[in-house]
Amino acid sequence: MARKNPFASLLTSDDTPPENRAVLDYAAKGATRSLLSSIDEMAAYAGKLLEGETIVELDPALIDDSFAKDRFSLEGDDYRDELERVVAAVRERGQDTPVLVRPHPQQPGRYMLVFGHLRRLSAVRLGRKVRAVVKQMTDREHVIAQGQENNGRANTSFIEKAVFAADIVNRQFDDDHSTVMAALGADKSTLSKMLAVASLPEPLLKGIGRAARIGRDRWYDLKLLLDKPSNLDKALQFVTSTSIAALPSDQRFEALATHLKATRAETGKKPTVARSAWTPADGRLAAETVAEGKKFTLALKARGPDARAFGDYLTKHLDRLYEEFRQQDDTRTNGE
Repeated sequence: MARKNPFASLLTSDDTPPENRAVLDYAAKGATRSLLSSIDEMAAYAGKLLEGETIVELDPALIDDSFAKDRFSLEGDDYRDELERVVAAVRERGQDTPVLVRPHPQQPGRYMLVFGHLRRLSAVRLGRKVRAVVKQMTDREHVIAQGQENNGRANTSFIEKAVFAADIVNRQFDDDHSTVMAALGADKSTLSKMLAVASLPEPLLKGIGRAARIGRDRWYDLKLLLDKPSNLDKALQFVTSTSIAALPSDQRFEALATHLKATRAETGKKPTVARSAWTPADGRLAAETVAEGKKFTLALKARGPDARAFGDYLTKHLDRLYEEFRQQDDTRTNGE
């Protein structure tokens, strides 16, 4: 819990070193060319947020969730073990690192959480106040700070970051996606894949869960499989089945991916080919039939003209033969 939190884009301190000035100006100016170049760069000035800021103790009941959702259900099974570890650590040595909040933009006297979900929940569980830094900020500064914090955390999964990215894009802070790229340290290619995956139906994403061990490429491969509408229907039915829903999130993802690949392999198999041969009693010609899937082929061979003549005869009488077949088929069906 005791670690630095990358929020440099929020700082305006006059004593900021010149070499970091361009980075700190980014959040205010929002220029795409000023995107943060690396997480290392963020870490270099991360600790400065707390300099000169007062850490206060707040009643967690006065702190509302962030308006931008970056986690799946924190009180569900996916986060149970992690939450218990944080609760145990806070119980043993207290809350080492404060959460970041802002005065609530619509409700005076309340606060909105920027980051520190598990620390706040731990305070609720333990009946304690939560240590917090209160920082006045705009919505755009809020999502950049929230995203940068999560980008440095190993416990925020790819799909959670992808859904968070889609949420920021939908809020239309800008036309060039500079805000979301600054928040997540993502380039345009990575952001494109994030948004593609986040476009999957919400029931499917909730059915799979946060899938903490599943990265970008695996999720994108799944998205490609689900571009086929029939696969999407199968996936929705699969993840909501009782046996799958009982699995941990990572295993739900693995089970679904295996199921869809097996279905694709089964669909891609060539149909069984059935061959048969027929020769009349006089032996003057031979017929070979090939049945393959929905296709049926009849080939006639003969030394003399009989094959061509018999073929012409069949062609001429196809209407009558087909009608006789239909009547026979209808009679059999009605008899059943």
